[in-house]
Amino acid sequence: MELVIGRVAKSHGVRGEVVVEVRTDEPDQRFAPGTVLRGRSRGVATTSEHVVEAARDHSGRLLLRLAGVSDRASADALRGTLFVVDTADLPESSDPDEFYDHELEGMTVRYADGRPRAGEVIGTVREVLHSAAGELLSVRPAGSDRGEVLIPFVAAMVPRVSRDERVVEVDPPDGLLSDT
Repeated sequence: MELVIGRVAKSHGVRGEVVVEVRTDEPDQRFAPGTVLRGRSRGVATTSEHVVEAARDHSGRLLLRLAGVSDRASADALRGTLFVVDTADLPESSDPDEFYDHELEGMTVRYADGRPRAGEVIGTVREVLHSAAGELLSVRPAGSDRGEVLIPFVAAMVPRVSRDERVVEVDPPDGLLSDT
């Protein structure tokens, strides 16, 4: 299984730099000069390798210079490329409150203990969405036509996650999940 750590948003300047939307908590490690990135382009089954020559922050964005990409046309050709790592190659987290997206996906979501509907299944985590405001769990409601429910992935609303049980317990404010 692959985990996306970044996506090429666009080219930057005329010397071949690319703007990368970072999707990892460890950008300094993942995009360090000398690192070999595996890139997956849309509609292509295989991955390509890209060596990071330089990485820098510019106005809150990550700019990369990659080996062999020396002009705007070459950088434009990488637009939409996803940089990926194999989940099997990821170290286990030493922090019990940190999770990789793929660990949460597929987990059952239910109401936390102490709630009027404690233990009742709400649905299944479809994906983890990353926004400027923080992470959101996209949950497919159980037995509902509704496409998704978004739950902020913060300790106040998600008091417990069990890797062993494959369960996420939530304590949402009244009204957030009124239709589930």
